[in-house]
Amino acid sequence: MNTNHPHRGSDFRSFLEETGMCEEVEALAMKKAIALKLQSLLKDHSLTKTEMAKRMKTSRAAVDRLLDESNPSITLLTLEKGAMALGHRLKIELVPAV
Repeated sequence: MNTNHPHRGSDFRSFLEETGMCEEVEALAMKKAIALKLQSLLKDHSLTKTEMAKRMKTSRAAVDRLLDESNPSITLLTLEKGAMALGHRLKIELVPAV
């Protein structure tokens, strides 16, 4: 390994783990995937954010946070309400760490 570039030759996951950023990056990636799926379902159902908020019994601002790809601070309850408002269920699964 070249001492001038300690990460040269390592993969991106190893780099993230070595820098302590892996969990944060994975959480943001999961939130982005969920937000994109919810946005797609919202479009498929021809619903506005205001209509979705009414179905969720929450505010339009809460829907905006739910659909914000960069905001990982969403509760499981909010995720479930969002999924249910669009005719889906939330499924969370624990898998072995690699």
